[in-house]
Amino acid sequence: MIHLLRTDMTIARPLDTVFELFCDASNLQAITPPELDFRIQTAMPIEMKLGAEIEYRIRLLGVPFSWHTRITAWEPGVRFIDEQMSGPFRRWVHEHRFEALSDSSTRIRDEVRYSLPLEPLGRLAHPIVRARLVRIFAYRERQVRELLELAPPTRRPHGAGNHPEAPARNLRRPLDRDGVRRQEARRLT
Repeated sequence: MIHLLRTDMTIARPLDTVFELFCDASNLQAITPPELDFRIQTAMPIEMKLGAEIEYRIRLLGVPFSWHTRITAWEPGVRFIDEQMSGPFRRWVHEHRFEALSDSSTRIRDEVRYSLPLEPLGRLAHPIVRARLVRIFAYRERQVRELLELAPPTRRPHGAGNHPEAPARNLRRPLDRDGVRRQEARRLT
C-alpha cells in the first residue's frame, strides 16, 4: 500500500536563498531530528544534480539502518525528487517543490509517497511510522525556519496542509516542539 504525506510552508525569504539551503546536502543533518543520528556517508561536498546518489546512516528506534537515495528529478529553483534505492522503506519518493510567491517569499511543498516493508505487518506499523514522519517533518520545518532566521511557522491562508559535528549556518539554538503544524495526509490505494 502506498501512503502519501504532504507538507506546505511559506518562508519570507527569496526563492534562491531557500533553494540554496536544500542544494547543500550538508544541511540535511541540521534539519533532521537528533534522535535519528543522521549521518551522511557519501564524501562531501555532494554535487546535487540529476543522478546524484547519497548514502546515509540513521537510527530508527535505536536500530541502525543504511539509506541510499538518488536524485531522479532536478529542476533548479523549481523542484527535485529524491528516491530511495535501498533503505528502511519498501518505497520512498520525496518530491520537494519551490515556488516564488514574491521577491521575498517562497512556498515549499513536500510530497512523500512511501510504503512499508513486510506487508501485512507494515500495515499494522503504519500508524506509528506515520506519527514519526509527521514529527520529523514538523522538526524539519522549524529547523529550516531557524536556519533562515525566520519567525515561527505561519499557516497558508487556505489551510494546506543537529548534529553537533555538522553545524549548519546560522543555527543558533535548538527549537522547542511547540507550534507543530498539522500535516495533510491522504492514503492512496
